[in-house]
Amino acid sequence: METILKTTNINKYFYDPVKFQVLNNISFDVKKGEFLTLVGKSGCGKSTLLYILSTMDTDYDGELIIDNENVSRYKQDQLAALRNHKIGFVFQFHYLLAEFSCLKNVMIPALRLGKYSQKEIEERAYQKLKILGLEDQALKPASKLSGGQQQRVAIARALINDPLIIMGDEPTGNLDSKNTQIVFDIFKDLTQNYGQTIIAVTHDNDFAAASDRTIQMQDGQIISLDFKGEH
Repeated sequence: METILKTTNINKYFYDPVKFQVLNNISFDVKKGEFLTLVGKSGCGKSTLLYILSTMDTDYDGELIIDNENVSRYKQDQLAALRNHKIGFVFQFHYLLAEFSCLKNVMIPALRLGKYSQKEIEERAYQKLKILGLEDQALKPASKLSGGQQQRVAIARALINDPLIIMGDEPTGNLDSKNTQIVFDIFKDLTQNYGQTIIAVTHDNDFAAASDRTIQMQDGQIISLDFKGEH
């Protein structure tokens, strides 16, 4: 299996109010098409780690390799280009523009990337909404959808540029159990049938236990690279 992302000895400190090590020698790799979850108590460093993996936080020591490139030495404009091309984001809150249609919301990252024509982007957006069972909602304003549907639109938006990796920060944190299951099934389908790589931070033990692999963190360290939580 091809390695898509690899970290070597990542250390990170916070300096306010005093120097504090928040990540301690984090080393692991992620294979293509893997559905990986990061778990651990609040404050264990998992969200901090996700922001480093997604290249949004560059203030750390150690190496981050994405798609065989050492991105820890990249400049900000190189990182912005990398994120646009290779990383899709799904957050706990969907961050959709309420007055825009679902279709327009999904199109935004592709318009920013500027790789395809407007017509192609629209077709791609429809295609992603179809994968998520939402093509019939495409022209509705995002504000008219249910919370679960809005999160699925946010996933379609994350998929629009065919990213190498989707990063999720508590992607089901705001959803009830029924919608959590729907999002989980979508993630599973994306990894198994589309070869999509997914790295998600979660507090949901069932969600984590059913993913391909779970990295458990405690006090800024990895304590297990293949943790299976309690069902």
